Amino acid sequence: MATYKVTVATGDMVEAGTNNFISITLVGSYGESHQTTVPFLFQPGKEKNLSVHCGQDLGPIVLIRLHKWRLFLEDAWFCKDVRVTAPNGTLYRFPCYQWLEGVTTVEVREGSGKKLVDDKLQILKEHRSRELAARQEAYRWKNFAQGWPRCLNVDSILELDSNIQFSRIRATNFTGFLIFQGASHFLSGFLLRRTSWNSLDEMRTIFSRTQGRDIGGCLACCPLPFPRI
Repeated sequence: MATYKVTVATGDMVEAGTNNFISITLVGSYGESHQTTVPFLFQPGKEKNLSVHCGQDLGPIVLIRLHKWRLFLEDAWFCKDVRVTAPNGTLYRFPCYQWLEGVTTVEVREGSGKKLVDDKLQILKEHRSRELAARQEAYRWKNFAQGWPRCLNVDSILELDSNIQFSRIRATNFTGFLIFQGASHFLSGFLLRRTSWNSLDEMRTIFSRTQGRDIGGCLACCPLPFPRI
């Protein structure tokens, strides 16, 4: 009998925890464990500890499988990382840093950097192939217009996986920044201007109020069309 000590960490962002069921499977070079349920109720920024009992030594742990399922309501979970301590004391780290949504299974490789030629085990070669196919499916490109850079082949960011989209916090900050900048430009008379600028000095009186940015910075970040000079 071999016992592995496992620590599962949840991210510390808002709504990272979940009430859904999470279980884990350890995959080693000699075999894999049975699917073991992680203690219930995951809270943001907290860790869960459990023991995984195996009939034999699994050898070096090369990857883990995280299984998520639910009985009733969907509740996404953000896994930060998983740490596995083998019976001989060896610590294996599995950085995850992604959302698990719906009924799904996610495979996470051990955190040591490896190249394709380093994958000696067939299970690792198959995992790399599946990961590549999944990325090719997620990142499909199209031509928006002739001469323009290519863009993602989606009609809305809502079609993207949650791990590709902006985080809720970042999106909220970005929206708040746009509202603040829009209000500043409105109060300074910039947005309502219907005539051409008389000089660069006149423009500087407007842009000197925008957090110290120069004209070039404002021209680059502002999404609104500028009146011609």
